Parts: sequence; structure tokens; C-alpha cells
Amino acid sequence: MQSQKGFTLVEIAIVLVIIGLLLGGVLKGQELIQNARVKATQSEVQQWSAAVASYQERHDNVLPGDGKPSGTPNGQISTAERPYVFQDLMNDGLIKGNYTGTNYPSNKWGGQVYIATGQASFNLAVCYAGLDLATATELDTKMDDGQGATGDVRRSTQAAYTATNNTVCFRM
Repeated sequence: MQSQKGFTLVEIAIVLVIIGLLLGGVLKGQELIQNARVKATQSEVQQWSAAVASYQERHDNVLPGDGKPSGTPNGQISTAERPYVFQDLMNDGLIKGNYTGTNYPSNKWGGQVYIATGQASFNLAVCYAGLDLATATELDTKMDDGQGATGDVRRSTQAAYTATNNTVCFRM
């Protein structure tokens, strides 16, 4: 008699169970990482708000970056003034980093963080650019109402979140 070679049903079932457990662990790990990023973002938004408020208190209510690179403060942070916000905050010792008036901090998803006026209908906002749809919606849901057009967390330019390149702004 010749013996047949191969796997038994029990062996195949054991392998499938192991693969399932590994996949479950990986997916749960990704979820934990995403939750940690969201919580870190919540904390960062509060830190940015506190730094800007401290700067304004020290400088007669002038916003950081306002009036730079030339001109006088007008109570607005324009697109050209945005990188100077972080340089001013750094120079006052309110944030850590190396900001030269040409660079921005990065957010946890690889996009930029910027502080500006007139974003998402807010007088002053900290914005996180380059988020995917799921992340933008999750931040809005966990920190506000989940609607891109209302509340204290909003999409910067449109009422609804889209599939790619979302910018989420937080009221300061």
C-alpha cells in the first residue's frame, strides 16, 4: 500500500484559525493606532489654542504671524503669514521646534498644520490638512457633531467631507 501525502482537515482548520487570529490582531492594532492619533490631535489642538492665547496676552492681543513678513498687524492671518505663526510662537518659547517662517508642523497623518483666520467660517482656527475621509469624519465625530459644515470642527472649504485631501479646522 502506498501512503498518501497531504493535510488533514484538522490541520487545515488549525492553520485557518491561526491566520484568523493574526488578522484580527493586526486589525485591532491598526484601530488602536488610529485612536491614539485622534486623541493626540485633540490634545494638540488644545496646546495650539493655549500657545496662541498666551502669545496674544504677551503682545497686546496681536495674533502670531500677523503683519509678517512686511506690513502692520490687521487682526488677520493671511496665507502668506501662516508660516510666521509658528516662528513667532517658537521665538516666544510657547512651542518647540525649528520654524523659520517658511515651514509648518506636520500632523499625525503626514499633512500640514496651520493656524489662520477666516477658515471654515471661524474667526481663528487650527487646521489639519491632508486627511483621508475616514479620519476627517472620525475627528469631527469624536470632537464635535460629525457634520463637516457645522459645529466647532469643520471642513475648511466644503460642506461635506470628500474621499481625499480633507482639511479639518478646529475653532480656537
